[in-house]
Amino acid sequence: MAQDNAPEYSTKGMPFRRLGNSGLRVPLFSLGGWLTLGGSVKGDPVKDIIKTAWDNGINTFDCAESYAGGQSEIEIGRVIKELGFRRSDLVVTTKIFWGTREGPNASGLSRKHIIEGTKESLERLQMDYVDVIFAHRADHSVPVEEVVRAFNFVIEKGWAFYWGTSECSNAYALTLTPTADIANKLGLIAPIAEQCEHHMLKRERAEREYAPLYINYNMGTTVFSALAGGFLTGKYNEGIPEGSRLDVEQEEQFKKKALWLKSPDGQKQVEKIRKLTELAERDLGCKVSHLALAWVARNPNTSTIILGASRPEQIVDNLKALEVIPKLTPDVLQRIEEILENKPDSWPTWGRPALDPISRLKVL
Repeated sequence: MAQDNAPEYSTKGMPFRRLGNSGLRVPLFSLGGWLTLGGSVKGDPVKDIIKTAWDNGINTFDCAESYAGGQSEIEIGRVIKELGFRRSDLVVTTKIFWGTREGPNASGLSRKHIIEGTKESLERLQMDYVDVIFAHRADHSVPVEEVVRAFNFVIEKGWAFYWGTSECSNAYALTLTPTADIANKLGLIAPIAEQCEHHMLKRERAEREYAPLYINYNMGTTVFSALAGGFLTGKYNEGIPEGSRLDVEQEEQFKKKALWLKSPDGQKQVEKIRKLTELAERDLGCKVSHLALAWVARNPNTSTIILGASRPEQIVDNLKALEVIPKLTPDVLQRIEEILENKPDSWPTWGRPALDPISRLKVL
């Protein structure tokens, strides 16, 4: 990878946050490859998107071994090499779980697949290491200690600097505590971040289930789908437009969402988005998408928000959310809550007086 004449990186005013309890700093907005880079977008358009992200202060790129059957890593790695970015200027993350082939040991979180999958990901990326490697899902068939030791082996080999988890279920979220405790007991490195879906319409896991992890282990989140798969852009306010994700994507999850949109519950959510759109345009002078991104960014546990893009101009537009964050006053936030009506309940106190909210005491 070219170094001597590498383009100089500039933050362009992009805010940076620590990734969880680590010293690694990541931009508030990053770029992900799910569905687009290597999938619906290939070749030169991938370079245009990544170059636009870089030109606007984004230096963190997220992918996974399973995205587009490995093609996402291939495309991202190829473009980074062709653009000649210094590797030290970048934060590259990937995820291990599903693999790219069939076979009893070609997926999951066994020590075998974590190690072999990581090596194959690095080959596709044409890199010696990634900055963060995530367990893409929980694997209940593998002992937690094996998972911890395997990711630590990857770090000891220099193939990754940190590790994290992604989309841990409610049941497994509770095992993240012993995961960290096991790592501490064995003198090993614990996960530093959780990659989760978090947006105005989906809050329970990120805001309630993971609360003990933020307090007790200072874990951060790398948020995906902050726009709820496009719902929070307002594009579905009047139905499913031709060429939209719900119109063209063939994955089962999107087919189900298209059907859900027509249901009474789906229409109830659409009505909320219409009200949010009115608030954003009338009172904040922005799009509802900017408001939705700013709302997630304002959460102190959000380390970075992963943007998806099929065109360069989408990145430029989404970054206008940075201008909206300061406008989210307590009054505006309260009006948003009145529209959403979905703030997760606090954990029950079973009749005991609530703890001082300033307290950092453990809540487990």
